[in-house]
Amino acid sequence: MNFDLSLYLVTDRSLSLGRPLIDVVEQAVKGGVTMVQLREKNCNSKEFYKEAYALKKLLVQYKVPLIINDRLDIALAVDADGLHIGQQDLPYPVARQLLGNDKIIGLSIENKEQLHQANQWDVDYIGLSPVFDTSTKTDTAKALGIQGVKEFTKLSKHPSIGIGGVNLTNAVDIIHAGANGLAVVSAIMSQSNPLNAARDLQSIIQTTKRKNNNEKV
Repeated sequence: MNFDLSLYLVTDRSLSLGRPLIDVVEQAVKGGVTMVQLREKNCNSKEFYKEAYALKKLLVQYKVPLIINDRLDIALAVDADGLHIGQQDLPYPVARQLLGNDKIIGLSIENKEQLHQANQWDVDYIGLSPVFDTSTKTDTAKALGIQGVKEFTKLSKHPSIGIGGVNLTNAVDIIHAGANGLAVVSAIMSQSNPLNAARDLQSIIQTTKRKNNNEKV
């Protein structure tokens, strides 16, 4: 399945300034978000299913993939485009077997050992986590920093996104270090105008990628 990792939105209802999640996501997609991961840590399965179903219905119109965080059952139930798993979730080979080869599976990577393991698998992308310390996710490993992103992207066989403390001020550095895209939470979810926030980030990403390509020529 073809997909574009450049601007990857990870949802968080608690950061949406009281607005309906679906409205924030639609504005973000209109502004340039290319993938959406639905992350829900504080709701029951029925609520998660309903939210995922509504988002899938919306995103299909924009041809933007819906990725479900952690919950393989929800991904299957709504026929989501993929699943994102962390190191404490269902093992990747099991997730692939149950989800099938035509779905996207992303895997969070926090250290070199995990990176080398991911290189043995046919994961679709890796999430370099966290690039910087962040308040939106507290159970993360030590921050990789820009140097870590450089090192990990050189070693990885898979495309990657940087996640954790990503915003307008550090977007250029992360893409310049080799990441294929940026995964953001509050940099879009908590902005008064999600469309403009996404547009500004996407503009930075594309400009930096063009410069990177020119430097390689």
